[in-house]
Amino acid sequence: MSDGKTGHALALADLVERVLGTALPVGLRAWDGSEAGPTDGPRVVLRSRRALRRLLWNPDELGLARAYVSGDLDVEGDVTTGLRRFWALARTDRPRRRLSASDRFALLRTAARLGVLGTRPRPPAEEARLAGGLHTRRRDRAAIAHHYDLSNEFYRLVLDPNMAYSCAYWADGEPGYELVDAQRDKLELICRKLGLRPGMRLLDVGCGWGSLLLHAAQHHGVHATGVTLSRQQHDHVSGRITELGLQDAVEVRLQDYREIPDEPYDAVASIEMGEHVGEENYPVYASTLHRLLRPGGRLLLQQMSRGSTAPGGGAFIESYVAPDMTMRPLSRTLSHLENAGLEIRDVHALREHYVRTVREWAATLERRWDDVVALVGEGQARVWRLYLAGGALAFEDNRMGVDQVLVVRPTVEGASGMPWHRGDVLAADPVASGR
Repeated sequence: MSDGKTGHALALADLVERVLGTALPVGLRAWDGSEAGPTDGPRVVLRSRRALRRLLWNPDELGLARAYVSGDLDVEGDVTTGLRRFWALARTDRPRRRLSASDRFALLRTAARLGVLGTRPRPPAEEARLAGGLHTRRRDRAAIAHHYDLSNEFYRLVLDPNMAYSCAYWADGEPGYELVDAQRDKLELICRKLGLRPGMRLLDVGCGWGSLLLHAAQHHGVHATGVTLSRQQHDHVSGRITELGLQDAVEVRLQDYREIPDEPYDAVASIEMGEHVGEENYPVYASTLHRLLRPGGRLLLQQMSRGSTAPGGGAFIESYVAPDMTMRPLSRTLSHLENAGLEIRDVHALREHYVRTVREWAATLERRWDDVVALVGEGQARVWRLYLAGGALAFEDNRMGVDQVLVVRPTVEGASGMPWHRGDVLAADPVASGR
């Protein structure tokens, strides 16, 4: 073992600092046991030369993700802190250093001396491999299956008891107010914004594990229909409908949103599903929602947003978590909705709420780590650790947002059916809410 002052780590630290143009923000341990860099925080551990070989072939986010998911690269300490330190470098005003020809030669010479050069390593098995045209119905089913059909048992381990997999609404900061309460209050907020009343027909496009369908039927007396492309989600919701005796009130279908035939509905919701339809298909999605909604009816979208940089979420998200995902600036989504003939009535930003939501999921993942690994394997568990750590930071740093957008389909005469006063939209109804 090296004494920590000579050996591979020091050479690698010099190499990384040459690329970054600044000091290494985290500690580093090489496969020979040598160490370099700061000692007051997380440490990147290179378990083999293959970790560097992956980075040599893909010197970017994807290369790092492949090295981490495969276990060739590990992190001792808090992953979130490590990511935050690297992203802090990206936010500085210093000019980005461009590698000279001599820099590139030095990098190759160091790689050769350390035995890193070689053929491209195979990507981890957890990486998505989709075929066919972008956002065809067949490919969309495969993309949804990659993420949501991981297994219902896995999502039961990570999510709240109602299996709500979207940003919660943290309406109370008192001790004892937990994720399950914040998710319940999110569902109730959606129902009130939609103005649900007994006997109304509600459609949930991309219904997930059915939390909104079941809440709306139980507490607001609606007839609720949900559609999903995930067979695992469909099976879960079907079981819950039977378990709760809601066969006459709730229906779930394994169906593409473009195939829903039985309009009009009194209210429509689509909670963090619009990210999966693609930019070119979003006008089709928006016009479909318009068609499905009766004149005077309300639509509630909850959707993540991002600027023009990495609109899909970046190479890691697109390769390992949500293939073909597209996020756009909020203004572009609103434009699509207006072009479809819908009227924007309210936009409610929930970005800070997602930071806390994702961190609750991450804490649950760590607490149940051994169970998760036993169920889906260490590689998939690593995917989720990186996904949740990076996601919380993206919302915290305002690199991603999430909003509830309330819109209506006006009548031919232009009537919206909305209350005159904004507060009346959220007026409490103790009977409906069950509280």
